[in-house]
Amino acid sequence: MTNKKMESGTYTKVSLVLEFLKGNIHYFIISIASAMAVTGLDMISPQLIRMTVDSILGKEPLKLPVFLMEKVEAFGGVPYLQEHLWLIAGLIVMVALFSALFRYLFMLFNAKGAEGLVRTMRNRLFSHIQRLPFSWHMKNQTGDIIQRCTSDVDMIKNFISEQLTSVFRIVILIVMALVFMFSMNGKLAVVALVFIPIVITYSAYFHSHIRDGFTRCDENEGVLSTIAQENLTGVRVVRAFGREKFEKDRFEKQNNIYTDAWMHLCKFLALFWGAGDLFSGLQVMAIVVLGAVFCVNGEMTAGEFIAFISYNSMLIWPVRHLGRMISEMSKAGVSIERIRYIMNSQIEMDVNNPLTPDMYGDIVFDRVSFGYGEEPVLKNISFTIPKGTTFGILGSTGSGKSTLMYLLNRLYDLPAENGTITIGGVNVADMKGEWVRSHIGMVLQEPFLFSRTIAENIGIAMDNKSGRTTEEMSLSEIRRAAAIACVDDAITEFAKGYDTLVGERGVTLSGGQKQRTAIARMLTQRTPIMVFDDSLSAVDADTDAKIRQALRQNLGESTVILIAHRVTTLMQADCIMVMDKGEIVEMGSHKELMEQNGVYRKIYDMQMSLAEEGGNTAQSE
Repeated sequence: MTNKKMESGTYTKVSLVLEFLKGNIHYFIISIASAMAVTGLDMISPQLIRMTVDSILGKEPLKLPVFLMEKVEAFGGVPYLQEHLWLIAGLIVMVALFSALFRYLFMLFNAKGAEGLVRTMRNRLFSHIQRLPFSWHMKNQTGDIIQRCTSDVDMIKNFISEQLTSVFRIVILIVMALVFMFSMNGKLAVVALVFIPIVITYSAYFHSHIRDGFTRCDENEGVLSTIAQENLTGVRVVRAFGREKFEKDRFEKQNNIYTDAWMHLCKFLALFWGAGDLFSGLQVMAIVVLGAVFCVNGEMTAGEFIAFISYNSMLIWPVRHLGRMISEMSKAGVSIERIRYIMNSQIEMDVNNPLTPDMYGDIVFDRVSFGYGEEPVLKNISFTIPKGTTFGILGSTGSGKSTLMYLLNRLYDLPAENGTITIGGVNVADMKGEWVRSHIGMVLQEPFLFSRTIAENIGIAMDNKSGRTTEEMSLSEIRRAAAIACVDDAITEFAKGYDTLVGERGVTLSGGQKQRTAIARMLTQRTPIMVFDDSLSAVDADTDAKIRQALRQNLGESTVILIAHRVTTLMQADCIMVMDKGEIVEMGSHKELMEQNGVYRKIYDMQMSLAEEGGNTAQSE
């Protein structure tokens, strides 16, 4: 059992769609009602034409409901209608106008419901993704997540707004059309009815093939989106190493796989729609031929034949649409499943009644072990960082330095059986997650800057003491943090100063400027614990020393954790811990570690020797 509870999603496909429809379902209900009204009105026109051909222009007795017959007789009966055929034409026009009105209402409210659904889906997805654990994001590719939140959302919207809302209209249209058709000629109606199960049967046959095909297409589109996203964000690396051709070939290879998947799917779609056209054509031919025979034999009137053909024409598309809906259901089912994966992923949850203790306390790691997989990264680590001190961590790549800070900041969940991490005697697992992260400032080796101004990037974090946002922070406060990070002078040299727009992922700035900007951003939080995870690696030794001096003078009672490969960055720390392969090999002050003549001393001597060689080389040049 872990210290941190997680909430498990239990959405089924249906319950997930219903959840997304909340707040917009009334629009779809109105659109469905309007579509049903359109269907009812469409049923009237063929009957008016039949009545006109058979009873007004012909000699067949007029067949109408009693209350309508009374109205017609009150006006003068059939002779009156024969002399005023414009009344029939006007009635047909009126039916068409009402049909157009309800069709407009259907499209209007259907569009409102569809766009509202998309807005709800994207908001819910984004909000849920924001609360998913850091480990989840490490396992899922960004391009695939984006594709699920865009293409898959649109697929679901199109299915619900274009297909699902038409179900009621289609069912009513088919039922009413068949009722009228059976009332005119039962034999011919049976012929029309026979083709309906045929269309539904072959549609069901293609259903599984189409679903699997769309699954492959969606997965390959996600991979393609990931490749494009990585290359666009890492364009400087691609150009710097001359990898344009390699990346182009890699993209084309995946694009060919994606295209082949679609071509394979299109074969099934072509067969599906081709079979639909074949059966529809056969149905029309059968109705026309047999209907003509029945008319010649006197089993149908001319008006009934015309009306029957009209109803059959109305019947063909809805039946085809049912088949198409089955096909679209396959695609939508894949998209819903892909989104369901996100919504059912476990979000981070605090324990019941989480604590918000004073964070100005000793940090204690007690018998901490951790691994991202089967191989352990940390092995039974125990150490204490006294409050208000500067603590240095030195170690090679992969020694577990950054993992310690990820656990401290609760980016990763530490199982209870793997030890404890406490601040001021309180287990961080029992604290409110937001409280922990808002009181532990972190600067990573590769900081992320947003596509905003430099001022916005520095002041983007909330000031936890005053509760002010970036917009409420004064430029003087932002410049003060930048000055401590030794980046104020560089920023003021830009033409627009702090209003300079940082390119995507900070491409406007150099590596050292990005790191110093990230340091300034963290300093605006004024957190009691500050972690610098090799965040001075891209600055020169002199700037490194200036930043460390400024930090010592301005951090007050804050506990500072410095993670570095460079010994000079850690020399002034109160205590330095040396790690190797997930274990602590040495610990003490710079002086104490030098006297031990161990790993730290060897690293120091090697780095100093390299620095001297570099200086001598520069002088000789």
